[in-house]
Amino acid sequence: MKAIVLDYGAGNLHSIAQALRASSADVVLESEPRAALNGDLLVLPGVGAFTTAAERLGSARSEIAAALRDGHPCLGICLGMQLLMHRSEEGPGAGLGVIPGDVRRLTSNTVPHMGWNSLEDVSAPLIAEPGLDSAYFANSFVCRPAAENVVLAWTTHETERFPAVVRHANTVGVQFHPEKSSQPGLRFIVGFLREVVT
Repeated sequence: MKAIVLDYGAGNLHSIAQALRASSADVVLESEPRAALNGDLLVLPGVGAFTTAAERLGSARSEIAAALRDGHPCLGICLGMQLLMHRSEEGPGAGLGVIPGDVRRLTSNTVPHMGWNSLEDVSAPLIAEPGLDSAYFANSFVCRPAAENVVLAWTTHETERFPAVVRHANTVGVQFHPEKSSQPGLRFIVGFLREVVT
Protein backbone atom coordinates (compact mmCIF):
# COMPACT_ATOMS: atom_id res chain seq x y z
CA MET A 1 0.00 0.00 0.00
CA LYS A 2 1.43 3.35 -1.04
CA ALA A 3 0.53 6.29 1.19
CA ILE A 4 1.43 9.73 -0.15
CA VAL A 5 1.77 12.49 2.44
CA LEU A 6 1.25 15.86 0.78
CA ASP A 7 3.92 18.30 1.93
CA TYR A 8 2.28 21.74 1.79
CA GLY A 9 4.54 23.32 4.37
CA ALA A 10 2.90 21.79 7.44
CA GLY A 11 4.85 20.41 10.34
CA ASN A 12 4.79 16.94 11.86
CA LEU A 13 5.39 15.10 8.59
CA HIS A 14 7.99 12.81 10.16
CA SER A 15 5.66 11.60 12.94
CA ILE A 16 2.76 10.74 10.64
CA ALA A 17 5.12 9.07 8.15
CA GLN A 18 6.55 6.91 10.95
CA ALA A 19 3.07 5.96 12.17
CA LEU A 20 2.01 4.94 8.65
CA ARG A 21 5.19 2.90 8.18
CA ALA A 22 4.54 1.19 11.52
CA SER A 23 1.16 0.22 10.04
CA SER A 24 2.88 -1.48 7.07
CA ALA A 25 2.33 1.30 4.53
CA ASP A 26 4.98 2.45 2.06
CA VAL A 27 5.21 6.21 2.57
CA VAL A 28 6.20 8.92 0.09
CA LEU A 29 6.44 12.62 0.93
CA GLU A 30 5.24 14.63 -2.07
CA SER A 31 5.26 18.41 -2.56
CA GLU A 32 3.47 18.38 -5.94
CA PRO A 33 -0.29 18.27 -5.22
CA ARG A 34 -1.34 16.42 -8.40
CA ALA A 35 1.34 13.78 -7.92
CA ALA A 36 -0.03 13.16 -4.43
CA LEU A 37 -2.93 11.30 -6.05
CA ASN A 38 -0.60 8.68 -7.56
CA GLY A 39 -0.82 6.31 -4.61
CA ASP A 40 -3.40 4.26 -2.76
CA LEU A 41 -3.93 6.90 -0.07
CA LEU A 42 -3.60 10.67 0.16
CA VAL A 43 -2.67 12.02 3.59
CA LEU A 44 -3.26 15.69 4.39
CA PRO A 45 -1.20 16.41 7.52
CA GLY A 46 -1.04 19.20 10.13
CA VAL A 47 0.22 21.30 11.95
CA GLY A 48 0.18 24.53 9.94
CA ALA A 49 -1.74 27.54 8.64
CA PHE A 50 -4.88 27.14 6.52
CA THR A 51 -4.04 29.94 4.06
CA THR A 52 -0.54 28.65 3.34
CA ALA A 53 -1.77 25.09 2.82
CA ALA A 54 -4.69 26.23 0.65
CA GLU A 55 -2.33 28.25 -1.54
CA ARG A 56 -0.10 25.21 -2.02
CA LEU A 57 -3.07 23.25 -3.38
CA GLY A 58 -3.27 25.85 -6.14
CA SER A 59 -4.70 24.76 -9.47
CA ALA A 60 -4.79 21.11 -8.32
CA ARG A 61 -7.58 21.88 -5.83
CA SER A 62 -10.50 20.92 -8.08
CA GLU A 63 -8.71 17.79 -9.34
CA ILE A 64 -7.99 16.58 -5.81
CA ALA A 65 -11.53 17.38 -4.67
CA ALA A 66 -13.00 15.45 -7.60
CA ALA A 67 -10.78 12.44 -6.88
CA LEU A 68 -11.87 12.38 -3.21
CA ARG A 69 -15.54 12.70 -4.15
CA ASP A 70 -15.04 9.77 -6.54
CA GLY A 71 -13.70 7.63 -3.68
CA HIS A 72 -9.91 8.08 -3.64
CA PRO A 73 -8.95 7.29 0.00
CA CYS A 74 -7.81 10.27 2.07
CA LEU A 75 -6.89 10.85 5.70
CA GLY A 76 -6.91 14.50 6.82
CA ILE A 77 -5.23 15.17 10.16
CA CYS A 78 -5.88 18.40 12.13
CA LEU A 79 -5.17 21.08 9.50
CA GLY A 80 -5.70 18.36 6.89
CA MET A 81 -9.22 17.78 8.22
CA GLN A 82 -9.89 21.52 8.04
CA LEU A 83 -8.76 21.59 4.40
CA LEU A 84 -11.65 19.24 3.61
CA MET A 85 -14.07 22.13 4.33
CA HIS A 86 -14.84 25.13 2.11
CA ARG A 87 -13.13 27.98 4.00
CA SER A 88 -11.62 28.99 7.33
CA GLU A 89 -11.82 31.96 9.68
CA GLU A 90 -8.07 31.55 10.09
CA GLY A 91 -7.47 33.37 6.83
CA PRO A 92 -8.22 33.62 3.12
CA GLY A 93 -8.04 30.70 0.76
CA ALA A 94 -10.31 27.92 -0.45
CA GLY A 95 -10.38 24.43 0.98
CA LEU A 96 -11.32 21.34 -0.99
CA GLY A 97 -15.01 21.50 -0.09
CA VAL A 98 -15.29 17.70 -0.07
CA ILE A 99 -17.23 18.03 3.17
CA PRO A 100 -19.49 21.11 3.02
CA GLY A 101 -18.85 23.45 5.93
CA ASP A 102 -16.53 26.03 7.41
CA VAL A 103 -13.67 26.18 9.88
CA ARG A 104 -14.15 28.49 12.85
CA ARG A 105 -11.99 29.76 15.68
CA LEU A 106 -12.50 28.16 19.08
CA THR A 107 -14.40 30.48 21.40
CA SER A 108 -13.23 28.73 24.58
CA ASN A 109 -11.34 30.64 27.26
CA THR A 110 -8.22 28.50 26.75
CA VAL A 111 -6.91 28.48 23.20
CA PRO A 112 -5.26 26.51 21.72
CA HIS A 113 -6.95 23.31 22.77
CA MET A 114 -3.84 21.34 23.66
CA GLY A 115 -3.37 17.86 25.10
CA TRP A 116 -5.41 14.73 25.67
CA ASN A 117 -9.20 14.86 25.51
CA SER A 118 -11.98 12.29 25.44
CA LEU A 119 -13.96 11.35 22.36
CA GLU A 120 -17.76 11.22 22.51
CA ASP A 121 -20.31 9.13 20.57
CA VAL A 122 -17.68 6.65 19.44
CA SER A 123 -20.01 3.93 18.14
CA ALA A 124 -18.62 3.88 14.58
CA PRO A 125 -16.38 0.80 14.17
CA LEU A 126 -13.55 2.95 12.78
CA ILE A 127 -13.21 4.57 16.24
CA ALA A 128 -14.76 1.99 18.56
CA GLU A 129 -12.78 -1.06 17.42
CA PRO A 130 -9.30 0.39 18.17
CA GLY A 131 -10.63 1.57 21.57
CA LEU A 132 -10.00 5.21 20.72
CA ASP A 133 -11.87 6.87 23.60
CA SER A 134 -9.35 9.69 24.00
CA ALA A 135 -6.76 11.32 21.76
CA TYR A 136 -4.15 14.07 21.58
CA PHE A 137 -5.31 17.44 20.23
CA ALA A 138 -3.48 20.66 19.28
CA ASN A 139 -5.87 23.09 17.60
CA SER A 140 -7.19 26.64 17.73
CA PHE A 141 -9.77 26.14 14.96
CA VAL A 142 -12.53 23.55 14.52
CA CYS A 143 -14.64 22.21 11.67
CA ARG A 144 -18.32 23.09 11.47
CA PRO A 145 -19.83 20.79 8.82
CA ALA A 146 -23.08 21.89 7.21
CA ALA A 147 -24.62 18.50 8.09
CA GLU A 148 -23.93 16.50 11.25
CA ASN A 149 -24.43 13.13 9.55
CA VAL A 150 -20.78 13.24 8.44
CA VAL A 151 -19.59 13.33 12.07
CA LEU A 152 -18.41 9.98 13.49
CA ALA A 153 -17.22 11.31 16.87
CA TRP A 154 -17.22 14.52 18.91
CA THR A 155 -15.11 16.09 21.62
CA THR A 156 -15.70 18.95 24.05
CA HIS A 157 -13.16 21.58 25.08
CA GLU A 158 -14.41 23.48 28.13
CA THR A 159 -18.02 24.11 27.02
CA GLU A 160 -17.47 23.96 23.25
CA ARG A 161 -18.40 20.75 21.45
CA PHE A 162 -17.00 20.10 17.99
CA PRO A 163 -16.35 17.21 15.58
CA ALA A 164 -13.36 15.01 16.31
CA VAL A 165 -13.88 12.69 13.31
CA VAL A 166 -15.73 13.27 10.04
CA ARG A 167 -16.20 11.01 7.05
CA HIS A 168 -17.46 11.27 3.48
CA ALA A 169 -17.07 8.15 1.32
CA ASN A 170 -13.39 7.14 1.67
CA THR A 171 -12.30 10.51 3.05
CA VAL A 172 -11.82 10.67 6.81
CA GLY A 173 -10.82 13.75 8.76
CA VAL A 174 -9.62 13.72 12.36
CA GLN A 175 -9.10 16.86 14.44
CA PHE A 176 -6.74 15.00 16.78
CA HIS A 177 -3.31 13.60 16.00
CA PRO A 178 -3.44 9.78 15.81
CA GLU A 179 0.36 9.67 15.49
CA LYS A 180 0.60 11.30 18.94
CA SER A 181 -2.24 9.33 20.51
CA SER A 182 -0.22 6.34 21.73
CA GLN A 183 -1.26 2.77 20.87
CA PRO A 184 -4.98 3.51 20.32
CA GLY A 185 -3.95 6.14 17.75
CA LEU A 186 -1.76 3.65 15.91
CA ARG A 187 -4.55 1.05 16.04
CA PHE A 188 -6.86 3.67 14.53
CA ILE A 189 -4.45 4.12 11.61
CA VAL A 190 -4.26 0.34 11.11
CA GLY A 191 -8.06 0.10 11.17
CA PHE A 192 -8.41 3.04 8.78
CA LEU A 193 -6.00 1.44 6.30
CA ARG A 194 -7.83 -1.88 6.54
CA GLU A 195 -11.39 -0.49 6.25
CA VAL A 196 -10.96 2.45 3.90
CA VAL A 197 -7.93 1.73 1.72
CA THR A 198 -7.75 -2.04 1.23
